[in-house]
Amino acid sequence: MRSLIARCILLFFPAVVTLGAAAQSGYKVVSVADGGTISGAIKWTGPVPRQLDFPITKDPQICAPDGSKTTSLERLIVGPEGGVANTIVYLKNISAGKAMQLPEQRRHLDQRRCHYVPHILLVPQNAELQMKSSDATLHTIHMDGAATYNLPFPFPNQISARAMATPGLVNLRCNGGHVWMNAEMMVVPHPYYSVTDESGRFEFTNVPPGTYQIVAWHEGWTLAGKEQAYDVLTERSVQRPVFTEPKTWEKSVTVNANQPSTVNFAIGNK
Repeated sequence: MRSLIARCILLFFPAVVTLGAAAQSGYKVVSVADGGTISGAIKWTGPVPRQLDFPITKDPQICAPDGSKTTSLERLIVGPEGGVANTIVYLKNISAGKAMQLPEQRRHLDQRRCHYVPHILLVPQNAELQMKSSDATLHTIHMDGAATYNLPFPFPNQISARAMATPGLVNLRCNGGHVWMNAEMMVVPHPYYSVTDESGRFEFTNVPPGTYQIVAWHEGWTLAGKEQAYDVLTERSVQRPVFTEPKTWEKSVTVNANQPSTVNFAIGNK
């Protein structure tokens, strides 16, 4: 078993792609005088779709110790009051403002009971993503998009870190046979990003006065089909779920000095 895991490690590390120089975002950190706030919520409208589940086809004693046969793909979480969790909200056209302040927990990724935790990550450009696995099985983190890595985690609680040099979206998947594992990471060039919880709420503070475009981004909640994938441990072909494209909504918001602004989004299948 250990020799097979070691062979998998050798397969993975050559696949790591060295990223180029950091992209220039043009954002400047300035002292914000008389800044305003933007707050609001993302709410679901209409009937809530059935939760997307997927069969647990590997390591059930680790992935589902309660005996469950399926697990949630975590694509759409609607709270009791209709708030939509895991929606990224951000200001699109801001060029200057406060220094980077993002939730620390969104920059640390765990692989726990065969899920990526948290499901949505926010990492500042040029900062490190800290990663580990709490599970006693081989997991992998395969990234594509603004970052390209293929990292094995054969042993529990060993931390690995990688700097995220390029802003943009990164898709996370597992090549270790746990095909339902999925997450999204946004590498961000400025601090005016937020991820909603089950209340659907978000807030930006110390926003310089001005007019901005505010965007709500959701990874999407519809299953498009399945694709063939490869389990590096068993060396067998497996089927991985494929999802439809992410969804975005956009509005204009004007921020006045020392004043609150409110922006709400209603999203759904229509």
